[in-house]
Amino acid sequence: MKKEGQIKVDSENLFPIIKKWLYSDKDIFLREIIANGCDAIKKYQSLCSIGEAENDGVKPRIDVILDKENKTLTISDNGIGMTEEEVEKYITQIAFSGAKEFIEKYSDKTDAEGGIIGHFGLGFYSAYMVSDTVEIDTLSYLSDAEPVHWTSDGSSTYEISDSQRTEKGTSVIMHLSEDGMEFCDSMKLRAVLKKYCHFMPYEIFFNCIQENKDDESEKDEKPVNNTTPLWLKAPKDCTTEEYEDFYREVFPDINLPLFWIHLNVDYPFNLKGILYFPKQTDKLQVMPGEIKLFSNQVYIADNIKEVVPEFLMLLKGVIDCPDLPLNVSRSFLQNDGEVAKISKHITKKVADKLVSIFKNERKEYESYWDDISPFIKFGCIKDEKFYERMKDIILYKTTTNEFKTFSEIPKTDDNKVYYVSDMNAQAQYVKIFKDNGIDAIILEHNIDTHFVTFLEYKESGTRFVRIDSDVDEALKSDSDDNEINNDSIIELFRQALGMDKLEIKAQALKTEGTPAIITINEYQRRINDMNRIYGDMFGANNDKAKETLIINTANPIVKRLEEFDSEEKNLLCRHIYDLAILSQRKLSASELEGFISRSVEVMGLI
Repeated sequence: MKKEGQIKVDSENLFPIIKKWLYSDKDIFLREIIANGCDAIKKYQSLCSIGEAENDGVKPRIDVILDKENKTLTISDNGIGMTEEEVEKYITQIAFSGAKEFIEKYSDKTDAEGGIIGHFGLGFYSAYMVSDTVEIDTLSYLSDAEPVHWTSDGSSTYEISDSQRTEKGTSVIMHLSEDGMEFCDSMKLRAVLKKYCHFMPYEIFFNCIQENKDDESEKDEKPVNNTTPLWLKAPKDCTTEEYEDFYREVFPDINLPLFWIHLNVDYPFNLKGILYFPKQTDKLQVMPGEIKLFSNQVYIADNIKEVVPEFLMLLKGVIDCPDLPLNVSRSFLQNDGEVAKISKHITKKVADKLVSIFKNERKEYESYWDDISPFIKFGCIKDEKFYERMKDIILYKTTTNEFKTFSEIPKTDDNKVYYVSDMNAQAQYVKIFKDNGIDAIILEHNIDTHFVTFLEYKESGTRFVRIDSDVDEALKSDSDDNEINNDSIIELFRQALGMDKLEIKAQALKTEGTPAIITINEYQRRINDMNRIYGDMFGANNDKAKETLIINTANPIVKRLEEFDSEEKNLLCRHIYDLAILSQRKLSASELEGFISRSVEVMGLI
């Protein structure tokens, strides 16, 4: 018996297809077909649970079979199956939602909606992204049903004929096209299965029939997926070892996570997941994370910022939200009120977890700080409510290796906070401060350039000053020293250095051991730092930040300069300048050559 017909496309259903079901990645066809198989199994189980079907006791499974010789890919399930009438209804009327009708019919008898994820009619047609011809071989669970075979080459026509199938369920046989030949590669298929189907709720088995019959067929005796991902368990039932093993399973990271947050929400929406705080391998850059989004254990996408706030994408983790459609669009998410609630709830749970660790395990929190601080600072900048929750637990590491909150950090009488951006490059300044009992905080990450400006805005009246920007004010000696004429010493250095643009000051500092220091204008340096990190976003003026040479008139060498002849004075002034530059930054090749040469000459004065 054969029957021919024409596939029906209702115009009222066409636009939703275009808006919500436009596939940009053809790999996704495998997810769609297998997800349909999961739906079919779920439907059968739901009917069995309410007595509408008799359980045959067969364990649910989905088989993926690649036949390289015949260039076919078959996806088989042992679910509910279809009658001929249902094939015509669900397959030939594109965009008709079989799942939707099923839920409406049995809504008062079962919780089937929790597991029905596909729209069989349309998801099925993704098979034509990689196929010339597609066949369906199916047998309904109904006792009097006859098996049905459907085939179409993707045009508007199809053919229905008798089938020899004896077991309930459905097989979709795809005859791969030239565009789909990449899926004749078993390695490719395994990778796609891992990406989209790794946590699907029913066991998936892979079998590759080799082109060369002498070769042993590649067949998985174990399922390729994990049907019970850890996020489904209650947090109280999960062990540290399980969390760490699951992290390794999902993410290719040689480092274990620092800690994690297990999300388990039933109301006002259904949401489960685990967010991991990864160890940062780069202490200067904000390392991107990866949040995998699922719907009923079916992978949707990574890092969808409408669901997961942008700053949380520095974390790694999985979020399963059945309330989201399987095929999400940016416009849908942006305009969906429930999605906004989900995003806010995730942010709140993360903040609550961090506050809890700070209050109950502060030492542990401090041990995490170097790794989690970029994430927290980025979150504060991006999200006002997150900042309000976090502001009292943001830590600042001091040059004496203590961790302090904003209220605890050292400030000057006029509310200045001194900070270090590079402990190695600014080591001399740190030493000078320590010798005089002055502490500073360490802000070495790239994000700190932006964060200090943000804090100055939020904490009105506080000014952050890098340790090499305002040393003369912090370390200026209280006693007057009249032994040296400051104007004459400034003129001496000006003539010796020959740098018209260099500002030179002379004053007595509290520390006598340093003959001179360089300070850099804080505002100009910040602009330059911003431009270096983000490109020329903060003004086209990329001139070097203004430097000031401060001659320490309390230093014994500076006091003795007048004892030397003119040539020796010039040599010593140049050398003092070199030493000041060395304390501030690395010398260029030419500067280093001059410094070495002058060092030899200075030793000749001994």
